[in-house]
Amino acid sequence: MSNAKILLVEDEPSLIETLDYSLRRQGYEVITATDGRKALGVARQQQPDLIVLDVMLPGLDGFEVCRILRQEMNVPIIMLTARTEEVDKVVGLEVGADDYLTKPFSMRELLARVKAMLRRVRIDREEAATNTATAPNLVTERMVFGDLVIDLSRREVTTQGSVHHLKPKEFDLLVFLARNRGIVLSRDLILERVWGWEFDGGSRTVDVHVRWLREKIEAEPSEPQRIITVRSIGYRFEG
Repeated sequence: MSNAKILLVEDEPSLIETLDYSLRRQGYEVITATDGRKALGVARQQQPDLIVLDVMLPGLDGFEVCRILRQEMNVPIIMLTARTEEVDKVVGLEVGADDYLTKPFSMRELLARVKAMLRRVRIDREEAATNTATAPNLVTERMVFGDLVIDLSRREVTTQGSVHHLKPKEFDLLVFLARNRGIVLSRDLILERVWGWEFDGGSRTVDVHVRWLREKIEAEPSEPQRIITVRSIGYRFEG
């Protein structure tokens, strides 16, 4: 997606100029916003393919912008911050960021992450288009575990007939766990298979997404019966 539209949200003029130039050289269309409120308006109007979002912004900070946008759209978001504390990364992931870079970062690393994120978006769109085009001729592929139904062609999850609105990575994580039912999967393996080797968010990302899944598919999220924690290792899906 070399012609993808990227929204760059940053309030440092010199960094905006550098990032804008580097992204355009890669063939991307770049639109910019310098504060949180403007970022929301531009994102809603322009519908970008990816957002590069700084945390420290005037008006609304990046965490709040990310939280609001995640409720409205599934656009991938890479957050930038000058703060290195792990809690900031966790907060960013919890409000819906897909990736996280700490300043100072190399332009090569940012461009690599942008490219990897957009590649995943392209693959998801192609798969969705293929499923839509062939749906009349196919029997819907589903995974059924009691009242939990995972519809792979529609990327839809239901329990007791109620549809749950999962984020893309939540759905991918659930499918990976379900396809390995009864097998203990380490956090590192889950990260590699679901997020890809380019992702550098850390294993806490897995824990956050498992918590979100439990809140949606478990009858009692605090006492999970479907996604079991295996102490010091990772998780096991029991269905």
